[in-house]
Amino acid sequence: MTQDRINGIILGIFYIAAAVTAVIAVVSYEPVLSEQWYSSVANGYETKVMAGVLNDFLLIVTAVGTSIMLFPYIRRWNEHIALGYLCFRFMEAVFIAIGLVSILGLLHLSVYYDPENVANEDNLYAVGLMLQSFHRWTSVLGPNLMLGLNTILYSFLLFRTGLVPKPLALFGMVTAVLVFIAGLLDMLGIIESISTAKGLIALPVGVYEMSLAVWLIVKGFYKQNLEKLREN
Repeated sequence: MTQDRINGIILGIFYIAAAVTAVIAVVSYEPVLSEQWYSSVANGYETKVMAGVLNDFLLIVTAVGTSIMLFPYIRRWNEHIALGYLCFRFMEAVFIAIGLVSILGLLHLSVYYDPENVANEDNLYAVGLMLQSFHRWTSVLGPNLMLGLNTILYSFLLFRTGLVPKPLALFGMVTAVLVFIAGLLDMLGIIESISTAKGLIALPVGVYEMSLAVWLIVKGFYKQNLEKLREN
């Protein structure tokens, strides 16, 4: 097995791991993103939330991992666009990390919630709302807008280089536009952050990443096009 084949398999695994950890994190954060976030620890949700934090950390690692593994290949056709992809992918990871910190802040604050201290409760609630807002906006900026930008760039490069089937890369560009639009509509308040409409608009990008992952694991990059890139 060649190094390119191994790299394709690793890249595919990173994409799958990123998708799985992202879903687990979203589900695990429900207690601290609800209106009763301040009772998360008291109600025994600390372990669940921390599991989400761990998965979000793994999401950051795998997101960065995909960019590191893919960049050496797509840079051969256009290094400037490839660098743009790399930067936007890293920015996506940065926003996810900021959102992760806000979740840890909410969990930490819930430890100090005291229903008998009204003044303390009001202060904690105000800070909690701010941290929830931080998480909401980092989710829009990272997994929506930054994801849309970096996906359209690397999909375009995959299309031009022919390293994967062109219909698959073209599908990636379409889904990238959709997830960017989903984030934009959320930012403008046209759709809710957690809604069926946003889910339907953003879902195709997940389908694309899983399809690309399976292709890379099973088939890998097209060898003949890899050789052409190296000759150039």
